[in-house]
Amino acid sequence: MLQHIAIVGSGPSGLFCADALIRQNPALRIDVFDRLPTPYGLVRFGVAPDHQGTKAITRQFDRLFANQQIRFCGKLEVGTTLPLAVLRQFYDAVILAVGAHQDRPLGIPGAGLAGVYGSMAFVGWYNGHPDFAGLAPLLDRPGLAVIGQGNVAVDIARLLGKSPAELASSDICAHAARAIQAAPLSDIYMIGRRGPVEASFTSAELAELGKLERVRPVLRRSDLPENLPSGLDPSEAKVKERNLQLLHDYAARDDDKPVRLHFLFHSAPQAILGDQRVEALAVAGGTKPLELGCVIGAIGYSTQALGDLPAPDAAGRLPNQDGLIEAGLYTLGWAKRGPSGTIPTNRSEAKAVADRLLADFADDTAPAKAGGAGLDAWLRQQGIIASDFAAWKRIEAREAAAARPGAPREKLAQWAELDQAIQDTQQQQAQQ
Repeated sequence: MLQHIAIVGSGPSGLFCADALIRQNPALRIDVFDRLPTPYGLVRFGVAPDHQGTKAITRQFDRLFANQQIRFCGKLEVGTTLPLAVLRQFYDAVILAVGAHQDRPLGIPGAGLAGVYGSMAFVGWYNGHPDFAGLAPLLDRPGLAVIGQGNVAVDIARLLGKSPAELASSDICAHAARAIQAAPLSDIYMIGRRGPVEASFTSAELAELGKLERVRPVLRRSDLPENLPSGLDPSEAKVKERNLQLLHDYAARDDDKPVRLHFLFHSAPQAILGDQRVEALAVAGGTKPLELGCVIGAIGYSTQALGDLPAPDAAGRLPNQDGLIEAGLYTLGWAKRGPSGTIPTNRSEAKAVADRLLADFADDTAPAKAGGAGLDAWLRQQGIIASDFAAWKRIEAREAAAARPGAPREKLAQWAELDQAIQDTQQQQAQQ
């Protein structure tokens, strides 16, 4: 009998799936696990801090956790602290919505120099992820390169070019805002191996780059075709036509702004140059290396191998058949399909995986497992204390109280701050 479900990962894919499951079977008990004490995953730590409209989806997720049938279990790393094998002992089905948190390596000489960062770490730094709050990236030179031409690369370039006034209503962390404001950046290079038609940024993201106070997009006209190639899917062609129009508009500009954003298409990075730190980047076809102090790789992510979780395949995904890994074990989101799509993409996929799971258990007559009660007993035996949704709400309240004027929050980005909020919540609960 299907009664207890564990979802590993509290990002959009996992929570959309919880919503789809509970709508179809309100009697289910669903526990959502995360290694962090803060839920919402990609929305909190991946969405750009100046895209507050996108982050508004968390209000829907807050309502989901108000359902007594759904529980948040934070500060539990499934695979290590909490082995997957133990989780499967207590839950009838387990869904791995663990995302893809490992940067794909640049794979070029010099990638190990100081001043080279993956976008997961760099985005985590300005978004207040506690693993990356102490990153302190080297932003002390006029030149910086972002390798990649997807939306993540565009987000990084845009945020680095924004003025303090443009960042005022965002929830960028104060430590990152100060570092960006102090950086002497004059040339940001966004570098891709492919051409402008093949670039994977969306038109909305690209259009934002043309509205910045301090930034002038710079392009080589010779890189821009006049028309799209034939044979493109109509919906794809519409986006790419708009992208090409925007790029032509940028190429025609001659703004006098202090920061130049160079689009380098058909430009394969060859080597990062320097002694102890980044000094320059050699690019195929370039006449001379670009003088830089920092390189950020934004070329994609893979799911991380962790403890007794299934090992990812060569493409960085958990091996699955339409979301099914093996009987009783499922996956979805980036761990299932790779790092593609937008947050709404996860909604339809989550519904499909939920439908499959419910269909798989439609004729199941095995007794229901112990669920959360059994797991809680195991955690007590191990001396492990998880954080809960009440602790998250205390963290959220402290962040709102610490916000600068006009900003929605100042994130608690240090583990010590987060742990203190959790301890305060647990002490309060013990006194009640």
